[in-house]
Amino acid sequence: MDKVKSFFKNELTGWKLWEVLWISFSTIVILGLSIYWKDTFVGIMAALTGVWCVILTGKGKLSSFIFGTINTVLYAYVALKAAYYGEVLLNMVYYLPTNFIGMYVWSKNMNKEVQEVKKERLSLKNSIIAYGLVAVGIIGFGYFLKLINGSLPFVDSMSTVISIAAQIFCIKRLSEQWILWIVVNCVSIYLWIMAFINGTGDFATILMWTIYLLNAIFMAIKWFKESNK
Repeated sequence: MDKVKSFFKNELTGWKLWEVLWISFSTIVILGLSIYWKDTFVGIMAALTGVWCVILTGKGKLSSFIFGTINTVLYAYVALKAAYYGEVLLNMVYYLPTNFIGMYVWSKNMNKEVQEVKKERLSLKNSIIAYGLVAVGIIGFGYFLKLINGSLPFVDSMSTVISIAAQIFCIKRLSEQWILWIVVNCVSIYLWIMAFINGTGDFATILMWTIYLLNAIFMAIKWFKESNK
């Protein structure tokens, strides 16, 4: 019981005013507009848990992986309805287990003063190598999705492969993850606008990815600044 109390105390420690306002604003926007558009309960909950996950990840809090696990299952269901099979595979086969791995790795690398994870950076050489491998992966997985008649296979592949790389960077506590997340978010917004137009997607999902994009921009600035320290 003491460990649970300590966990919650740590998660609530070190929040700045703008961070509290940001997570509150995001929650209100998701709820308000999703209810207005009469989105499904699963779609709304997937959007909310996803938004809480990425903001808490940017904050460097362990609870991000708890909300990430819930979001993974719900979002995979929403993606399945839209026939985005790459997104389904990404969430159930990859994100689900890596959420547990990430929580374990982060728990061993926490800054006890502020109760946030310690941030790191890649060298320029390693960044170039990593981005090159990502490009090769996008092309290969795109052809696979095309074979199984997935919707927008190469766009879906781009979102999926970059997400895999970004999650690895996240687990390794690298600031470069946010550059990858910005690309993923832009691609995903396009995917879900198309799904919404075709009647297979929720408006809540578009909102979720839009907030992801804004969050990635904010957190890129925060992480690069703090990793320099």
